[in-house]
Amino acid sequence: MSAKILRNVALLIVAGASAFPSSPPTPQQGRPEVVEIKLDMMIHQVSAEYVERGIAYANDRHADAILLELNTPGGLVTSTQDIVQAIYASRALVITYVAPSGASAASGGFFVLLAGDLAVMAPGTNTGASHPVDLLGTGTDKTMSEKIENDLASYIRSIAQKRGRNVALAEDAVRKSASFTDKEALEDKLIDGVAGSPSQIFAQYDGKSIPRINGPAGTLHLADANIEVYRITRIESLLMWVADPNIAFLLGALGVLCLYLEFTHPGLVAPGVVGAISLVLALYGFNFLPLNYVGVLLIFTGLVLFALEVKVTSHGVLAAGGVIALVLGALILVKSPWPEARIHISTALGVALPLAIITIILLHYAVAAKLRKAVTGEEGMIGLLGVAYTDLDPSGKVLVHGEIWGARAGQRIPQGAQVRVQAVDGLTLQVESAQETR
Repeated sequence: MSAKILRNVALLIVAGASAFPSSPPTPQQGRPEVVEIKLDMMIHQVSAEYVERGIAYANDRHADAILLELNTPGGLVTSTQDIVQAIYASRALVITYVAPSGASAASGGFFVLLAGDLAVMAPGTNTGASHPVDLLGTGTDKTMSEKIENDLASYIRSIAQKRGRNVALAEDAVRKSASFTDKEALEDKLIDGVAGSPSQIFAQYDGKSIPRINGPAGTLHLADANIEVYRITRIESLLMWVADPNIAFLLGALGVLCLYLEFTHPGLVAPGVVGAISLVLALYGFNFLPLNYVGVLLIFTGLVLFALEVKVTSHGVLAAGGVIALVLGALILVKSPWPEARIHISTALGVALPLAIITIILLHYAVAAKLRKAVTGEEGMIGLLGVAYTDLDPSGKVLVHGEIWGARAGQRIPQGAQVRVQAVDGLTLQVESAQETR
């Protein structure tokens, strides 16, 4: 299932009129307009669409500039390229700005930083480390890895050349995972300046000519500019929240548990609905992540061990093994160099232990119900006590459960004696004397 299909399904689930931003405010007369877009998350389809729409919004409003604030560990190559293309196509001048202090524009964020018409970093920030990573967790072979690396190296060279930046060092960030502080990036001509705030950027470059790649150079007049923050929609906030691997893992566990409850107790409906929605959202979140299929196998193994614990007397060994398999599977499920894209040990334990307890309890009750003696129909008659309504020699009548039945016995049973049902043959009961079977 493609990312677009999963996203469309997720949008249908959570869509609502309140999810969309209100109409844009009226610009303040006489002041330059700057639209601020904050990319402070992983770069993936949702965040890329947010940035693209923000750039389009600024252009529709004829804003004087766009301030794209970066604090990202990077992300998907295709989504990074979408952002870069949107920057290139923008009529409004785009200022890429790594901020606040302590922030980083790593991996794909480095590509976005260099793509800006004006690239600035706040003091105490860093950028670079853009070597490609196998985001499918499939162990890409050496030849394919080299092809990907060469492709991204040529892409960063193209960006640097278009913007007049240091091509050689930009390529080192891809091939050698080189990383640069704000001072190093400025000295090596990877960026245009260092500034502690947007107002400092506007003051520093006010009245200066900025080269453009899609037209003549533009002159900045941003003194006393009015900054409008372009906010993310509620739908995007939800989908970005779902894209967190810890949240996706929790949703997946909830989905499995609810669907199991629905399958073992048909007709409840609510668990099935909640489970289906949770699994769709979990799949959407995992769609952005580099899954390790050994982790998937370990999680499945853990669930199987929970099920076996009910049927096999292991004194808790199988359940303990299930917890260990589930925790290990969760910890290695996401194969990523970014801490933000990994499942935390607290999340793994927080899911594994309750899931183990709940699953074992539910399975115990399900098995007990299946093994419970029938209380209706022919099987429910076996073992019931009754009274001989007539003499049985060997046939006669018996009173069982308030009803008179035809009956046969293996020996003579006098009227009024207590009998026990042994078998049911149509409308005739096979009985025996209850006194002899005590």
